[in-house]
Amino acid sequence: MKFSAMNWLALTTLILVTVTIFASMNLAFNWIFYLTVLGQVILVITVYKVLTDDYDTTKTFEDFYEDNPMSGDGNG
Repeated sequence: MKFSAMNWLALTTLILVTVTIFASMNLAFNWIFYLTVLGQVILVITVYKVLTDDYDTTKTFEDFYEDNPMSGDGNG
């Protein structure tokens, strides 16, 4: 199974939310420290994977935003 960019993003979010929970529970510093370092490394990997992801779309700048399409009358 290929680990997609979105899977990396979910993993990064899970680790960094876990760091927040551990810190609020006053867990031992070494667990929080190592998990933070791991989260930072995975964040760098995630950014690389997202930026190099082979993603194609048919959308252009003329399509504007999907939730707010531009009408042709110039009133946006």
